[in-house]
Amino acid sequence: MSGIGSTMMSEELEQLREELARLRAALALREREADERARELQRYSDQLRRASELEHTRAQELRRSYDATVRALADAVEARDAYTGKHAERVAAYGLALARECGMCVEEPQIEFGFLLHDIGKVAISDAILHKPGTLTVPERDLMRRHPVIGDEIVSGIEFLSEARHVVRSHHERWDGTGYPDRLAGEKIPLAARVFAVADTFDALTSDRPYRAAASFATARDVIAQEAGTQFDPDVAQTFLSLPDEALEQIRLTLL
Repeated sequence: MSGIGSTMMSEELEQLREELARLRAALALREREADERARELQRYSDQLRRASELEHTRAQELRRSYDATVRALADAVEARDAYTGKHAERVAAYGLALARECGMCVEEPQIEFGFLLHDIGKVAISDAILHKPGTLTVPERDLMRRHPVIGDEIVSGIEFLSEARHVVRSHHERWDGTGYPDRLAGEKIPLAARVFAVADTFDALTSDRPYRAAASFATARDVIAQEAGTQFDPDVAQTFLSLPDEALEQIRLTLL
């Protein structure tokens, strides 16, 4: 019995050894498979990283291309009026500072593009009307007042200017509903256009014109305060009045 028992124990031990060997082999296989999956995942990760970097580079290049195109268009509009200088760039800078304080997202370029291209519709207005020294006739005034609609038509269908259209079309609307072209009132006017209206008036008042000298910042602030609730969104006007002179002066000096 002892011999038989010893033989059985040896057989069981051998079976255990064989089972252990199989488990070790299976474990080694699983480890190799895990290593291969890890290497494969790393390859995928590297490919995604490279693709992301390439996409980021392309996006930056596209943004630069859009920016250059918009600025060239804005320069073409302003080239027709020797007295505006860098008006569009100053208004865009004032407007972005104000938009930021109003809680708007200014990281995307759409708002800035709208500010820069606000008067693009004037490319369709004749020089005789644009530069007429006297008072416009009623037909001439009506044609001039079509420039926001013309501008909207120009930028419509351009995907990267889809949000900029709000400023292009509505920058002459007034809070009290007496503006043009759509006679929008209050919050029906897009916020970006309400912001622009304040920035535009500030720059117009504080810039030299052939018929008058530039007003002081204090005078321009008084005008904006007086027009809050009629021409301007009162909340936007109040936010603008809270901007320090130093910040506005830095913009003006940079873009003289």
